[in-house]
Amino acid sequence: MDVLETRELKYFVAVAEELHFGRAAERLGMAQPPLSRAVQQLERRLGVRLLERNRRGVALTDAGEVLLREGRATLDAATAAARRTRRAGGADNLSGERTRLVLAVKTAAAHELLQELLDAYAAEPDAAEVEVLQCGMCDQEARLRDGSADVALMHVPFNSLAGFDSEEIMTENQFAILPAGHPLAARENLSLADISDVPGLPPARWPRHGIYPPGPGPEIRDQTQLAQLVALGRTVAAVPDSARAWLWPEHAAVPLADAPPVVTHIAWPAHSRSTALACLVRTAVRLASSR
Repeated sequence: MDVLETRELKYFVAVAEELHFGRAAERLGMAQPPLSRAVQQLERRLGVRLLERNRRGVALTDAGEVLLREGRATLDAATAAARRTRRAGGADNLSGERTRLVLAVKTAAAHELLQELLDAYAAEPDAAEVEVLQCGMCDQEARLRDGSADVALMHVPFNSLAGFDSEEIMTENQFAILPAGHPLAARENLSLADISDVPGLPPARWPRHGIYPPGPGPEIRDQTQLAQLVALGRTVAAVPDSARAWLWPEHAAVPLADAPPVVTHIAWPAHSRSTALACLVRTAVRLASSR
C-alpha cells in the first residue's frame, strides 16, 4: 500500500530522530509497546525494513533514511497547510477573524520599500490584514516553507528562491560600511578587494541561503549586531543602498564599484491560490514599475 497516514509518519519520525523507542514514546506522550507495534506494522505495509534493532540500540536503514527525509517534509507541509488555511479563513473563519497575511522580512532591510508596499496594499478595497514577521538573516525561506509566513521579501544573492514563485521589485547597488575614522572612509569608492584584507578589520560574514562562508570575520545575525561591530572598529561589510537608513554617526559609507547588485523579490509558495496574496503581489509589481 502506498498511502501513509500522518500519525504513522509522526511515530516513525520521532523514533528515527531519537533512535530510541523509550525516548520517542516519552516525546509522543504514549507507551512504548504500541509505538513499537505501530512501526513494525508500517514496515510490514511498506515491505521494507526501516530500522535495525540490536542490543546497542536502533539505527536507520537506507530505506529508513529516505522515509525520515520524506516524512519530515510531509509533516512540515501538513503543518504549513493548517497554518495557511487558518489564516485564510476569512468569512468562513469560525472565530470571526479577518483574513490575514503574514509577510516575512529581514529586520531593518528595505524599510522604505516595505512601508510603501504596506501603505499601497492597505488602500486596496479587499486588502487583508498584514502581519509583518521580522526575521534574522535568511530566515524568510524557512518561514515560507513551514507555513509561518504566506509571503516574503527575499534578497538575492543572499536568499534562495528555489521552490518559490517570485517577482523582482527592487535592485540596489552596494556600499562598504566602515568605521568613520578609518583611512578607507576617505576614498570616493572602493572595490571588494579593498575591503577583503584590511589589517585588523576582517570582513563580516553574511549567510547565503542560511550558510556562513568560512573566514576570520564575525558571523552577522542582524543589522544591530553589524552596526555595533562596525562602530567598534571590529569589522567591515558590503550592504545594499537601503541600509543607509540605519547608519550611525560612527559609520562611513563608501560606494563599491564592483559589488554585485542586491535584488529584492516578493516570493511566495508556488502552489498558493490566495486571492489576498495575489493582490499583494500585484501591488508590489505596480510599485516596482513606478519606482
